[in-house]
Amino acid sequence: MKILTSAQMRRMDSHAIEELGIIGPVLMENAGLEIVRAILERFPEIQTENVIIVAGKGNNGGDGFVVARHLFNRGARPLILLIGAKKDVKGDAALNLTMADRMGIEIREITSPELWNKARRKLKEATLLVDAVFGTGLTKPAAGIYAKIIEDINRSPAFCAAVDIPSGLSSDIFQPVGPCVRADLTVTMAAPKIAHMFMPTEELCGELVVADISMPPFMFEDPELKLEMVEEKDIAPCFKKRRRDSHKGTFGHLLIVAGSRGKTGAASMAAKAALKTGAGLVTVATPGSCLTLVARSMPELMTEPLPETDDGTPAASAAECILKLLRGKDALMLGPGISTNPETAEMVLGLLPAVKVPAVIDADGLNIIAERPEVLKTLKQPAVLTPHPGEFARLCGESTRNVVREKLRLAPEFAREYGVYLVLKGHRTLTAAPDGRVFVNPTGNPGMATGGTGDVLSGMLGSMIMQGPDFLKSVLAAIYVHGLSGDLAVERFGEKTLIAGNIITHLPAAVKTIVYRGTHPC
Repeated sequence: MKILTSAQMRRMDSHAIEELGIIGPVLMENAGLEIVRAILERFPEIQTENVIIVAGKGNNGGDGFVVARHLFNRGARPLILLIGAKKDVKGDAALNLTMADRMGIEIREITSPELWNKARRKLKEATLLVDAVFGTGLTKPAAGIYAKIIEDINRSPAFCAAVDIPSGLSSDIFQPVGPCVRADLTVTMAAPKIAHMFMPTEELCGELVVADISMPPFMFEDPELKLEMVEEKDIAPCFKKRRRDSHKGTFGHLLIVAGSRGKTGAASMAAKAALKTGAGLVTVATPGSCLTLVARSMPELMTEPLPETDDGTPAASAAECILKLLRGKDALMLGPGISTNPETAEMVLGLLPAVKVPAVIDADGLNIIAERPEVLKTLKQPAVLTPHPGEFARLCGESTRNVVREKLRLAPEFAREYGVYLVLKGHRTLTAAPDGRVFVNPTGNPGMATGGTGDVLSGMLGSMIMQGPDFLKSVLAAIYVHGLSGDLAVERFGEKTLIAGNIITHLPAAVKTIVYRGTHPC
């Protein structure tokens, strides 16, 4: 599902109207009907509700007038509070305002703060309030009477349904630009917008419904639409039924370089997750003093000792050993728990230019690369980097705060510059591909904000990139299932008590969920 900017949505509307002949009144009618459908699902006895529609003079208000007409036809008696004069409403919105007026729907024109002060008392009596003041094109803070209207809407005890986007939000950013409506439900047209998808504006939208207003599917295939929400149907083929003549070599042999003294858990969790996600074989290469602990964690694992420093981390000389171990392997996963010891850093920076298989680089591997990110340009095969915001800040030389605020710009810029797949972890994990596309993951929950969940994801990524012919889909599938496993685990354990091991435990259930719901039954 594509995620659009306001400019992209305007172009799509123009294309539909001017080139396809889907006239504006039809699009407005479709939008209003979809909003009504969402409202009726939540308020089936609409005739018993006290409905107020606060409408602006533009197309957002026009959608509100359509909503008023159809709720009226279903027995409600909505009141329209029009912010402006009837004569100032133009185009398709005026057409629908005229119809609502002729039907006998009460419309109050609010042309001054004094008139609003009289009308706003009605908000206290409302049980359902439809916010149709501003649409997706807002770019500056609401001020004057509009700021007061937003404040009074938020004070109302009514359930608030926003048309397209809560008034006061800019659809193109996920930081509020000024006072904004706090909606319980937002019905947006054709596709979600940026403000719907990311915190903190995501929370202000309440429940999000994406309305089908009859935009043809081919319009969303425009290569310029580079931001997309991952859907289960997109990644389901990665979990298709295996051939009867499959063997362990069919699904790849992953080499994991991870762990150090006191950090063996990182290696163990990554390896367990890799096997649980379908890897045929997994070998963990870890400092010799750590090997026994890793080997005991799961009998299905193979282990290899690495030369180590006095601190129990991989030594510089381990690079030669790892290159030998990579012979016959299908992918490398590098980084969790290895430390940033100077010798270990020397090992990582010397190793990467010689690696000839796809790689996943995480944790300490990323912190080492941050000192010399140009080493990424020496990689001979596709690589996935999995930083959290702090690690990505070090990689790109920005503050963590700026990474969070500018992630939709910084992530694809980094992926393009270094030719890597960048997985920026967190709520709505982003995957930026080297070609500029960015994918938003919908699964996961706050309970996963705990140590070890990143190690689990890295192991899953290493496993998945060996199994499918489509590298990007394999990456997206691993991230999706990682979050889904966390969602299943949180149903059982709750957010506060969730630990990374619970995610591994629920991986089989997550995969089966996708298989049974998808088009590839077992």
